[in-house]
Amino acid sequence: MSQPRILVVDDEAVIREALRRILQSDGYQVDPVASGHAALERIQQEQYSVVISDLKMPGMSGMEVLKSIRILQPYVPVIIITGYATVETAVDAIKNGAFDYLSKPFTPDQVRALIRKAVDHRLANTEGDDSGNAQGFDRFIGASKAMKKVYNRILQVAPTDSTVLITGESGTGKELVARAIHDNSQRRDKPFVAIDCTALAETLLESELFGHEKGSFTGAMRTKVGLFKIADGGTLFLDEVSNISLSSQAKLLRVIQEREVTPIGGTKPQPINIRLISATNKSLRELAEKGEFREDLYFRLNTIPIDMPPLRDRKGDLPLLIGHFLRRFASEIGKDIKGVSPAAMALLEQYEFPGNVRELEHMIERAVVLAEEDLIQPADFGFLDSELAETLGSSDYTPKTADELKEIKRRLREEAVIPIEKSFVLEALQRNDWNITRAAEEVGMLRPNFQALMKKLQISARDRKF
Repeated sequence: MSQPRILVVDDEAVIREALRRILQSDGYQVDPVASGHAALERIQQEQYSVVISDLKMPGMSGMEVLKSIRILQPYVPVIIITGYATVETAVDAIKNGAFDYLSKPFTPDQVRALIRKAVDHRLANTEGDDSGNAQGFDRFIGASKAMKKVYNRILQVAPTDSTVLITGESGTGKELVARAIHDNSQRRDKPFVAIDCTALAETLLESELFGHEKGSFTGAMRTKVGLFKIADGGTLFLDEVSNISLSSQAKLLRVIQEREVTPIGGTKPQPINIRLISATNKSLRELAEKGEFREDLYFRLNTIPIDMPPLRDRKGDLPLLIGHFLRRFASEIGKDIKGVSPAAMALLEQYEFPGNVRELEHMIERAVVLAEEDLIQPADFGFLDSELAETLGSSDYTPKTADELKEIKRRLREEAVIPIEKSFVLEALQRNDWNITRAAEEVGMLRPNFQALMKKLQISARDRKF
């Protein structure tokens, strides 16, 4: 932006006019608006360098404006103006993503210095980049410390041929990491080949990996080239490697050590040149200690570990992810969705997301389909009763007392978050024919923890649909 554009949000005309004069005299373009709702309309139409908003406003507060902007234009610095300049106010604003705050009464010099600092910060960040990095990781959404650690590790390991083990719960994006390593490596112009090790029986998995000769087993009607050879020169990604049998693990170890593969039924080893990346939602170390995974193979696979954080540990990325999925599904479905209401955002912020980013993606898609307004409301998630949804969805609703606020949070938990969790667990059980072990593995949970969650949600065999 050659001439920075500032959005000023304040219900007091005298404050709006004062800020407009100060900022325009310094050469900024200034758009003054009198309410949070007007600010959201403008933020849909223009790209801003900085937003400066009053904290206390009727209808939509400055904090609600801040949260909405974090979704709609995540990298725009927001300065909160407050006449209640206490440490608690400042900390609250910063915790919710504010760049800084300005207390009333303020001087023109204070305004100029803070705006200049915010504009410089905005220019220093990659404009319009949801990933929070400038390394071409266009599949990633997130700028939290946990994700920046992942980006740095990818950049460290990508130029090498080191074997990588990616760990993390289901739905955290382990395959995205594998693809990013490949895309940033010297093998980027060669094949990236992925296989899910849970999808095939032992014989079929070995046939897929190593290939087979015609007639080597029943059903082998023709010679098949294995994935190790197909990936030659490039990268082979073994997803959920913990599910490989001990017998197949021994053969895999031999291939890694010898750098050659012999097809099933064949006698002549074939040299291979691949970069091997594996992923698992289980602890291979614990499985090795139990004798369920070869320790020597574990050490071979775990040369460079990368751990993908669960969504509950990267809540700062939640607005970025929500904004990304909103734009994507609104475009695909053909709806004009401008954002998420503060009440709906509060619901999402309380939820633990056991299914991680994949679950959030499905929730946002469902909400976009069900939405009847241009802002996603709590009712659009399909879990709230109509009375609570109507109360929370009201733009001028504000809890009048601390007890009322606690009651709303309690009802959100009981009537929204718990049903979401229950639906998530039931769907996992149904997909796995009510096999608790398989359902727990699919969602990346230990069986005892999954059973404890079932007990908490009062899920039993009587909930099974035949």
